[in-house]
Amino acid sequence: MVKIGNIELGDFPLLLAPMEDVSDPPFRYVCKQYGADMMYTEFISSEGLIRDAAKSVKKLDIFEYERPIGIQLFGSDIDSMREAGCIADAAKPDLIDINYGCPVKNVACRGAGAALLQDIPKMVQMTSEIVKIATRPVTVKTRLGWDDSTKNVTEVAERLQDIGIQALSVHGRTRSQMYKGEADWTLIGEIKNNPRIRIPIFGNGDVSSPEKALIMKNRFGVDGIMIGRASIGYPWIFNEIKHYMATGTHLPPPRISDRVKVALTHLQKSIEWKGERLGIIEMRSHYTNYFKGLPNFRDHRLKIVTCDGYEELLSLIRVVEEMYPETELSL
Repeated sequence: MVKIGNIELGDFPLLLAPMEDVSDPPFRYVCKQYGADMMYTEFISSEGLIRDAAKSVKKLDIFEYERPIGIQLFGSDIDSMREAGCIADAAKPDLIDINYGCPVKNVACRGAGAALLQDIPKMVQMTSEIVKIATRPVTVKTRLGWDDSTKNVTEVAERLQDIGIQALSVHGRTRSQMYKGEADWTLIGEIKNNPRIRIPIFGNGDVSSPEKALIMKNRFGVDGIMIGRASIGYPWIFNEIKHYMATGTHLPPPRISDRVKVALTHLQKSIEWKGERLGIIEMRSHYTNYFKGLPNFRDHRLKIVTCDGYEELLSLIRVVEEMYPETELSL
C-alpha cells in the first residue's frame, strides 16, 4: 500500500499531473470517473494568492468527490510561499504540493518552478518553511535538473526528504529540454532504489499507453506514475493502465458514443464551475483532443469551437455520434 502521510493510495497509484489551463475541477471530474487515484489543482501563484487575485483564489476550489487532492503552489519568494502555504492549508486539501519543475519562461525566468533547481539551498529553505506551517503532508514535483550538466535531482530528493516532504514526483526531463525529446527515467529509478529514500517516488514523462506504464513500473520500481498530457481528451487512460496491469489485456477503446458522453459531461461541469459563457469558451481547447483522429472532422470541429450558444453547442457535439456511428478510436 502506497501512502503519503495517512493518505492511502492503493498498491500502484496513478496520479493526474497538475497542468495549467487543463487540470481544473471539470477536467479533474472526468479523470476521477475513469480511474485517477490522486489529483492536483493547476499550479497556483503564491504572489497571486497573497494579493487575493481572483484567478489564483478560484484555483483553490476543491470538491469532496475529488479527494484525495493536492493544492500545488509555485513562487520565488520564501516569505510569500510561506504565506501562500497557510492560505492553501486553510482550504483543506489532502496535501500541499510545491512546484519545482515548471519550465516555462514566465515562471522559471522569474525564479520559480524549475529555476529553484539552480539554487538547492533556497529550495530546501522554502520547502522547510512550508512543512513547518502545514497541517497536512507536503510533497514536491520537480525535474532531473536545470540542464544536462546539472542533473541534481538525487541530491534534491535526499535533502527534501530530510526536511520533511512525504512524497516526490519527478519528470524525466531537464528544464532545458522543456517537453522535447524523450523522458529519461534512469535517475528516477536510481532515486527510488536509493537506500536513503523512504518516501514514495512517482515517475512522470511520456507514459502514453498501458504498455509504457508497465515497463516504467517494472524497469524502474517507482511507487506510482503521474500522467499528464496523455490524459488530455483521454481520461480513459487511467482505467486502461489499471486493467492492463491486472490482466495483461486491453480494455476496448472508447467508442464515439463514449467520447461524446465524456465531452458533454466535461462541458456541463465547466459551465457549472465557470458560468455559461466562460465555461463554453474554455472548453474549446479540449474538443480537438476528445475527437482526435476522426476523418474529415475539421469543418465540424470549427463549428464546435466557434459556437457561443449552449443549446446549439450541445447539438453540434451530439451529432458527432451520428456522423461516425461505428468508429472506434484508441490511443
